[in-house]
Amino acid sequence: MKKSLKKELFSIPNLIGYFRILMLPVFLYTYYHAKSRQEYLITFVILAVIFLSDAADGYIARKYNMITDFGKILDPVADKLVQGTLALAVALRHPLMKVFFAVFFCKELYMAVMGAYLLKAKSSLNGAQWYGKVCTAIVDVSILVLLFIPGIPENISRGLIVLMIVLEIFSAVNYLRFHIGIIRGGK
Repeated sequence: MKKSLKKELFSIPNLIGYFRILMLPVFLYTYYHAKSRQEYLITFVILAVIFLSDAADGYIARKYNMITDFGKILDPVADKLVQGTLALAVALRHPLMKVFFAVFFCKELYMAVMGAYLLKAKSSLNGAQWYGKVCTAIVDVSILVLLFIPGIPENISRGLIVLMIVLEIFSAVNYLRFHIGIIRGGK
């Protein structure tokens, strides 16, 4: 392995990214088996470590000039794996969440394929658009509510899940329109 490739793959921010991904099965296992308040607290701490490690890898990469091309791919992939794992955890206790999970998976698959296409065709990618950021923020908060308020009334949990499904579809449609504009030579 070339020294520069090894340095890139094993930079501190990327090692933190790997750690974050490896913690996801631990989170899923502890959440699935949580029954008591203390067990939910342990699950919450694991999730907090995952979120803090996300903040730490970005901070370290920027502060110490350790941003790598591989890290630019690893970090958003890890972000989506975290979001998908959280959605899967909620789906274990809220059956309607399976619909959200399917919509989420299809949207993210589309985003990955289109991102790869645009990167190859245009050699640069635009960052997330406002509708993607709003969707992600609301979905993340809703998932956390569903995860850590186990006794939430059914009508509220259904409402949150339907809201997340609608936002994912709204975001996907707007990204599709955005990407068509890029391909046609617009924006």
